[in-house]
Amino acid sequence: MASKIGLITSREYMTRVTKKSFILTTIITPLAMIALMIIPVVLMNLADDDSRTILVVDDTGIIAPSLSNTKEFSYVSVDEPLDSLLARDNIDGILAINDSVIAGTAPLRLYSNGATSISLEGNIVNQVNNLIEERRLKEYDIADLDKILEAVKSDVSITTIRTDRKDGDENASAFVSYGVGVLLTFILYMFLLLYGQMVMTSIIEEKNNRVLEIVVSSIKPTQLMLGKIMGIGLVALTQIVLWCGLLTLMSTLVFPMLMPAESMAELQQLQAGSLDITAYDSDDIEVLRALGMLGNVGYLLSIMGWMTLFLIGGFLFYSAINAAIGSAVDNIQDASQLQTLVVLPIIIGLVCSMTAAASPNSSLAFWMSIIPITSPMVMMARIPAGIPTWEILLSLAILVVSIYAMIWMAAKIYRVGIFMYGKKPTIKEMLKWIRYK
Repeated sequence: MASKIGLITSREYMTRVTKKSFILTTIITPLAMIALMIIPVVLMNLADDDSRTILVVDDTGIIAPSLSNTKEFSYVSVDEPLDSLLARDNIDGILAINDSVIAGTAPLRLYSNGATSISLEGNIVNQVNNLIEERRLKEYDIADLDKILEAVKSDVSITTIRTDRKDGDENASAFVSYGVGVLLTFILYMFLLLYGQMVMTSIIEEKNNRVLEIVVSSIKPTQLMLGKIMGIGLVALTQIVLWCGLLTLMSTLVFPMLMPAESMAELQQLQAGSLDITAYDSDDIEVLRALGMLGNVGYLLSIMGWMTLFLIGGFLFYSAINAAIGSAVDNIQDASQLQTLVVLPIIIGLVCSMTAAASPNSSLAFWMSIIPITSPMVMMARIPAGIPTWEILLSLAILVVSIYAMIWMAAKIYRVGIFMYGKKPTIKEMLKWIRYK
């Protein structure tokens, strides 16, 4: 029996893993992820070298001298009439400031020979707003008002210390945990739908070609179904393992190369517990904690390991249902109607995962990560937050038992359905097939 299942598994695996589409998808996807990490940094560096000079015609005589230059933009105050400046062709931009701008009754006017940028407009608006606000505050004639405002500013950062862990991890980022959880959920959602449907489509095609009638003469229907599920499952596993390996490579090699030396030193100090967090804004500390989690190889390997297990479990569970549906119908149109039995629970799991990622210890998150139809995705949304291991193991144990029961029922339907032609069975009829001996 094992050898026959192995032959079917090998055939299904090699047929799909050697396709150009699989090879290209497996290689291009992680390369695209690397490109998304590197290209913005390169573009930012190129943009920094392209400095623009903005001439400022200031009727107020107050704002222009106080504008601060940046790496990208230089502001130069000029007394030349605006009409004369507009006649020139070699000017990057002209900022016209009317007397009424301070009162808020007139807009700033930016003249540009070509398309302007959001960063330039934002820089001008922010600087002018700050200068106008400072001027209006001074009109209240309160002594040391700027010092008072600076003194009352508050920027509290929060450090979460896990009392349920012996290491007392202080560098965890709830924001990154949420983001990673949502990302893993979408990956599982994609894999469960894509590869589950692949099982169903393969069975329908072979049934229409009458190939199954020939194959079942030398192998039992149940063995054929298991071989197909396992073969396509290995294709999904191969792809996810390759992606995980490339992601780990990016974390250990590409990630440190992209980080500035100063940020890398601050990150190392934070991880060692020697960084003075009171000297940083709360947003900066959150970013450092996020970078620390994403650059932690041990953390990533742990997440990937659990993801692989739940991917296998979720695939086997839903592929059994897809196999049963594929064997019971003659075409994709009929199958799409019955596939609601697969798609609806997966969508429910996706929706619940959003809540679970935001509140991983809620009662809803716990129970939805235990129920087999939603547990693969919901549990993966919770794991990055660091939930107790016993909850993960309990979810896996229940999922394994459910997989066994689902494969048993699917096999009952499969052995009858592959010989049924010309009629789309109802769910009630398929349940009767399960009771056949």
